[in-house]
Amino acid sequence: MSNHLSIPEKTTENSSKGWKNGFIGVLIFSGSLPATRAAVLDLDPVFVTVSRATIAGLLALCILLLFKEKRPARKQMASLAIVSIGVVIGFPLLSAMALQYVTSAHSVVFLGMLPLTTAIFAVMRGAERPRPAFWLFSIAGSLLVIGFAIAQGLKASPIGDVLMLLAVILCGLGYAEGAKLSKTLGGWQVISWALVLSLPVTAPMMYLRLPATLTAVGPAAWIGLAYVSVFSMLIGFVFWYRGLAQGGIAAVGQLQLLQPFFGLALAAILLHEKVSIAMLGVTVGVILCVAGSKKFAK
Repeated sequence: MSNHLSIPEKTTENSSKGWKNGFIGVLIFSGSLPATRAAVLDLDPVFVTVSRATIAGLLALCILLLFKEKRPARKQMASLAIVSIGVVIGFPLLSAMALQYVTSAHSVVFLGMLPLTTAIFAVMRGAERPRPAFWLFSIAGSLLVIGFAIAQGLKASPIGDVLMLLAVILCGLGYAEGAKLSKTLGGWQVISWALVLSLPVTAPMMYLRLPATLTAVGPAAWIGLAYVSVFSMLIGFVFWYRGLAQGGIAAVGQLQLLQPFFGLALAAILLHEKVSIAMLGVTVGVILCVAGSKKFAK
């Protein structure tokens, strides 16, 4: 009898840990787009992309050597390549290019679609099968975030919109593939090996794309680059991939719906910006959608 009881208890415990780790990951990711926006105002977006990947890759290499991690199996290399293309190069590059045409606030429209794309790839790549009610809550939450962003009065840019759409698709694929691989390779090992795998491409590109002069680059750009290199590119993924693997890719992926509102909360606390009643109402609605997604994810 005890054997039958231990399985669901362990599953519940893993699911709870997954949501906690995923929550920490989303908190860290909340500063990614504003930090990228600050960086690309003074730095070339390609340089920002390859620099963040190179810096994070060198840190990851040191960590892997320190803990004497074994190399991934040959059959895992294809998945690591997908992770590299999706979240190490694809999303950072395309979003950085897009942020030359649109504001970080406008990009919230597309971030609202990220939980859906992650869930879709979880079904395609991770063999997850959420219940129909899950998709209703997921779509409702995405529409709330997108509607909130549009209500702020956004100016359209076709080039920026296409780039952000492609970025979100690649990111969802990278999230789902990385979480699937984390179950056998480990969360921090996945992002670390994906970064190291990208170094032969990113490190030479960083050297080639160095600005002719650094005198025109302001402190905000360097701080933004430092944040996305250390936190967005490495530390955030340690928690995020572990959370997705433990709690389910489709389910925990819905936490991304809260990301824009974490940014707004930080702005209110640190910059004393006003938080409207409508903003609070939408936040409550998104939280309810996330809770509903969690309940019907399996």
